[in-house]
Amino acid sequence: MAIQTINPATGKIEKTFSELSLPEIFECVEKSDAAFLKWRETDFQFRSKLMNGAARILKEEKEHYGKILTLEMGKPLKQAIAEVEKCAWVCGYYAENAQKILKEEIVETDASHSYVRFDPLGVVLAVMPWNFPFWQVFRFAAPALMAGNAGILKHASNVPMSALAIEEIFLKAGFPEYIFKTMLMGSKFVGDIIDHPKVKAVTLTGSEPAGIQVAQRCGAKLKKSVMELGGSDPFIILEDADLEKAAKTAVTARIINNGQSCIAAKRFIAVEKIYDEFEKLFLEEMKKIKIGDPMNLDTDLGPIAREDLLNELDGQVKQSAASGAKILCGGKKIEGKGYFYEPTILANVLPGTLAYSEEIFGPVASLIKAKDEKDAIRIANDSAFGLGASLWTNDLAKAKVFASKIESGSVFINGMVKSDPRLPFGGIKNSGYGRELSHYGIKEFVNIKTVWIA
Repeated sequence: MAIQTINPATGKIEKTFSELSLPEIFECVEKSDAAFLKWRETDFQFRSKLMNGAARILKEEKEHYGKILTLEMGKPLKQAIAEVEKCAWVCGYYAENAQKILKEEIVETDASHSYVRFDPLGVVLAVMPWNFPFWQVFRFAAPALMAGNAGILKHASNVPMSALAIEEIFLKAGFPEYIFKTMLMGSKFVGDIIDHPKVKAVTLTGSEPAGIQVAQRCGAKLKKSVMELGGSDPFIILEDADLEKAAKTAVTARIINNGQSCIAAKRFIAVEKIYDEFEKLFLEEMKKIKIGDPMNLDTDLGPIAREDLLNELDGQVKQSAASGAKILCGGKKIEGKGYFYEPTILANVLPGTLAYSEEIFGPVASLIKAKDEKDAIRIANDSAFGLGASLWTNDLAKAKVFASKIESGSVFINGMVKSDPRLPFGGIKNSGYGRELSHYGIKEFVNIKTVWIA
């Protein structure tokens, strides 16, 4: 795939970029390693000052950077600005908390003194997706850099302006050159970078096939990796739920980021007794969605990020309908310029239907009827994925019991799934392994070292 910025709202090529050669990439890796050897000797106060500087730049220039995100992948501008603000939050969180999280831990043993320390690993490769062009990167970079590592970024080929802007932010904040380096390149050289002896670890956010390939390559070289892959998150509505609130939140949870989010709710599982009422409310709310130019602040739903993704989405809906799913609304591309798709609800989604088992990346909701509460949890777990889940009930004691039974990396009760710098984020099963954010995330890319003194 060419490294280009193509405006998905118009289909117009905005800018084309040159791809680095393998020798140029290896030169970047070597320079990042040299920068790391100096960076690891800096103290937390110095790193914190620079990271707070990055947070300040993000806050002050949120509209500027938000427009880049919207231009490149089509998310509504108000959501793009919110993404930039969230990146400032994660930078500030680790600027404030990294030293406390990574302080030496005293452990009483038979030694005169024994403790655990957390040392940086070195150069970490980040392979990142286009759907949250800033957030996916900053949630890795902020903790990794604060821990003393260097980061090199291979971003998705359709968001090069975003990738270069992230490097620009770190440089403007005063970070040394090559401590965070964007490398404009396709996927063909990722394996070579993983094999490079100066690259110590890899983090990937992306599709299941991409994650498998990268994890296999890391495994062959015994290199640490963290994988945040796809999801088909259940949104479970029990009989005693607040249906109006659940329906409104369900629409937001499905169409956020134009439906192109790993943790977007995708399978809406309602118990039989309230199924018809929820379907009615859900349909009413979905029909209120305003589609249009993502640069307009009142737009709710913009275009799909790429034409090939639009065609894939349309094919998934058509195949699901051919297998018996009922289209309650939407179900087709929107004619005209750009890669727009109607907000869609599929009902009568049964096992064997594509929409029941596959991740659908776009504003398409799968509505599934469960016999009862136990059946709803069974359906929620009847998936190869396990990223997040949303559970709706007014019985919080029951909710806590069901939360322990749901197979996912997170369960949000009476709210939509979202990431938060203070909480660990990640999945199980085909949704990946490892954790990002909170104190768990920053410890993924450190050497947890025991020191024992006689």
